[in-house]
Amino acid sequence: MKKILCTLIASLCLIAGCQSNDKDVLRVGVISGPESDLLNVAKKVAFDKYGLKVKSVVFNDYTLPNTALADGSIDANVFQHLPYLKATNKARGYDLVSVGKTFIFPMRIYSKKYKSIQEFPEGTTVAIPNDPTNEARALQLFQDAGLIKLNDDGDFTTVKNISSNPKKLKFKTLDAAQLPRVLDDVTAAAINTTYAITAGLKPSEDAIFSEGLESKYANIIAVRKKEATDERIKEFVAAYQSDEVKSAAKNLFGDEAIAAWGSHPLSLIHISEPTRPRLIS
Repeated sequence: MKKILCTLIASLCLIAGCQSNDKDVLRVGVISGPESDLLNVAKKVAFDKYGLKVKSVVFNDYTLPNTALADGSIDANVFQHLPYLKATNKARGYDLVSVGKTFIFPMRIYSKKYKSIQEFPEGTTVAIPNDPTNEARALQLFQDAGLIKLNDDGDFTTVKNISSNPKKLKFKTLDAAQLPRVLDDVTAAAINTTYAITAGLKPSEDAIFSEGLESKYANIIAVRKKEATDERIKEFVAAYQSDEVKSAAKNLFGDEAIAAWGSHPLSLIHISEPTRPRLIS
């Protein structure tokens, strides 16, 4: 009878997918590269301090982590800034929210042909990301560099908003991950820090112009709105916004990652420490 019961339980487990234990694991999406290493540190802090188990789900495309979050495949993601999240919500009807800031990874202009933006010839081609908010971010960067002027510098600015372009630059929009690979073919490209480092570029040495500290593009931790106050989410945010993660970012990125939480002037959201510390059994 005991053997039959065990067999029955095993069969039911196979049918149900044995998903009950998954509820004890927080699945967090991240883009492959150095940021996934930061998540590994946050995972250890989460377990050591709160007994919270975190599983990394690694993506290679910016569009996938929000889709996975919206459909319930993951419980949170750490890869984007707030304007990108707002744009995705608007375009796809998602109900995702930010629960905390992580780091600012400045976007920069890179060139293999010129050492300064002043050297760019008239009519030359430059490359920028093709997703809406990073396109706007890149155009703002070129405006800050004094190369163009925009008649609108909001979250959804496009090349159509260029009102002045003295050098008659030609803007080529590409997937953000492809930008480092086209540097040999264009005069310059505006590249996010994560993709620059993954491609072997050294931002502080190789970039010829950088976004300033006043940037509104700090990365965030995003979740589904209905779970924003979940205790596990609070614990994960507290683990990510820890000295251990800040120290790891310093080792991985040097001065290329700026902590945007706590007393930092760019911090907009504060998540309190979890109310119930978890005990590790």
